[in-house]
Amino acid sequence: MDATTVVIFGASGDLARRKLIPALYGLHRKGRLPPRFHLVGAARSSATDETFRQRARDGIAEFAELEPQSWTTFEEQIHYLHGDFATADGAKGLTRFLDQLGQAAGGDHNVLFYLSTPPEAYVGLVESLGQAGLLRQSKGYRRVVIEKPFGSDLASARELNAAILGHVHEDQIYRIDHYLGKETVQNVLVLRFANSIFEPIWNRNYIDHVEITVAEAVGIEHRGRFYDDVGVLRDVFQNHVLQLLTMAAMEPPASFDPEALRDERRKVLESIRPIGEDLAVQETVRGQYAGYQDEEGVAVDSQTATFGAIRLFIDNWRWQGVPWYLRSGKAMSEKTTQIAVQFKSVPHLMFPLAPHETIRPNALFLCLQPDEGIHLRFEVKVPDSLREFRSVDMEFHYDEDFGPAAIPDAYERLLLDALNGDASLFMRADAIELGWSWIDPICRAWDAGALPLLSYDRGTWGPSAAGQWLAADGRTWSMGCGEHRQ
Repeated sequence: MDATTVVIFGASGDLARRKLIPALYGLHRKGRLPPRFHLVGAARSSATDETFRQRARDGIAEFAELEPQSWTTFEEQIHYLHGDFATADGAKGLTRFLDQLGQAAGGDHNVLFYLSTPPEAYVGLVESLGQAGLLRQSKGYRRVVIEKPFGSDLASARELNAAILGHVHEDQIYRIDHYLGKETVQNVLVLRFANSIFEPIWNRNYIDHVEITVAEAVGIEHRGRFYDDVGVLRDVFQNHVLQLLTMAAMEPPASFDPEALRDERRKVLESIRPIGEDLAVQETVRGQYAGYQDEEGVAVDSQTATFGAIRLFIDNWRWQGVPWYLRSGKAMSEKTTQIAVQFKSVPHLMFPLAPHETIRPNALFLCLQPDEGIHLRFEVKVPDSLREFRSVDMEFHYDEDFGPAAIPDAYERLLLDALNGDASLFMRADAIELGWSWIDPICRAWDAGALPLLSYDRGTWGPSAAGQWLAADGRTWSMGCGEHRQ
């Protein structure tokens, strides 16, 4: 019987403990891992199988649900190797160990390499694996999962792609963005393409504008040194926000084939109207929360933005002329990720309204986290009134219909897809480079100080100027999804 092994490089790190190992354990509990499965933790720090298993157990107990009987069978599949695997000696040691696991299975040996390491280690590891012959697919598949950030600009992304593709084929690479693994993000496609009531109106004829918000209530916490070099554009917009946009804006693919889905997402990125450095002044807003410069690891005079808002247009038949407003920030009013679709106002008001009174436009809110659900806002007449209207919500909440524990962690879905060879929710090299080519001019304008860095208080929705900027378009920001459950 074939064997399947997941090798996690950087296994002593926080991502492996908090996310990757609990996700694999969750798949094990559900019986979704392949037979003859092994997990190999690989890192430079010295440890034994026993100490690594205990660390894995502690992580599962803290961040998932530990069930003693399933843990007993899971821990038997866990192994640990220490060494520098970017060197020839380290790769040889890994080769010998994987050969032993494969020979014990007696068939082909599939291996998934997960690079849970700092980005600067990616190229060295892939080169070492390639030179050792560990990426050849003669007896079972070989796949490589690479965590973001994938480059820091277009030039570095191209350089990284070229270096990695020198040792492994594109169809073996799984560039992961955990946002695409969220159940509610995938439900965007189901909402659009499995319900005939939405797709006919999902276009410029009926939609006035779309907002995408990715807000965090916390500040940068202990990521000061990393975040101060990156900022909100590179940390969130280039990946998370653009990926949400492609899911909401893409055309229906001819089939659910992974490449067909990724082709349609690429077409959206190709259609986004460029924002040059000169246009960034009018098409974007940047801000920094008060007290950011006092955070650990942050320069005392830092000009790094922790808030950003961008107005963009998608130049294609479906979306021509419809503005998309993207917003993300740290230390904001609440933690929320949502897509708000506001429809156009009714073309003619037949009702005898009071002077200056209008009917509120309909809106659809796709609440992706933490209050996962869908809200449709429409107007009704207030009972026993002559001409009074009120907005009401038609609501769907995942926790109410499927239970509070129904939504698995995003890494669980993505790891299963990678093991099954389904690349639908992973990013291709062309999409990575398209994202950087669009965001780079804005980054340069911000880094050069072409527009002011506005201060905002913690617990707000960002700089007040962001609201004024939107008001100049005759629009207002939607509040977080939490307002629908108040």
